[in-house]
Amino acid sequence: MLADIGTGDGRFVLATAAANPGWLVIGIDPVAGTLAEASRRAAAPAHRGGLPNALFVAAAAEALPAGLHGVADRVTVNLPWGSLLRGGLALDHAAAAGIACLAGRGASVELLLAPSARDRLPGDVAVERRLERGCLAEDWRRHGLWLVEARPATPAELAATPTTWTKRLGLTRTGTPDRTAWRIVLRREPVRP
Repeated sequence: MLADIGTGDGRFVLATAAANPGWLVIGIDPVAGTLAEASRRAAAPAHRGGLPNALFVAAAAEALPAGLHGVADRVTVNLPWGSLLRGGLALDHAAAAGIACLAGRGASVELLLAPSARDRLPGDVAVERRLERGCLAEDWRRHGLWLVEARPATPAELAATPTTWTKRLGLTRTGTPDRTAWRIVLRREPVRP
């Protein structure tokens, strides 16, 4: 089961559910109105393009329904902003805890983050610096997740991420003048040598 937090218009969930009919794909976003069209499309009859394996939940990462805790094999967060971006950077404890609580045993958490000066993040929290200092890995360990990978996303990865924000931010290259997209992968269990 895949859970996508901050799913917005649900485009990523619909594309993932269509490409993987054997998966249950859940899109989570606090703004119910943004989920309405994707939810209608998923609920349509199969002969009209419906996707019975795509579901949508209106909830914030900080207040997820208890029934979703620990159920995901894979959690994705694609180009968040606000508290969810701070959570992805493990700066907002409640949002980071919400992301982590979805991950079941052995699950991966895949973050695609592209912070910029416009996000008004507190202090010097550049991804590069948090990685160099070990802060990012240490902060995620407090939530039971271990850092497996952290690097700039490739143009191919960005192009293969079917979200509205990927195109809107112009991230089909490695970055735009004001931001670099980062791919960060975490696991519920520690990585053994």
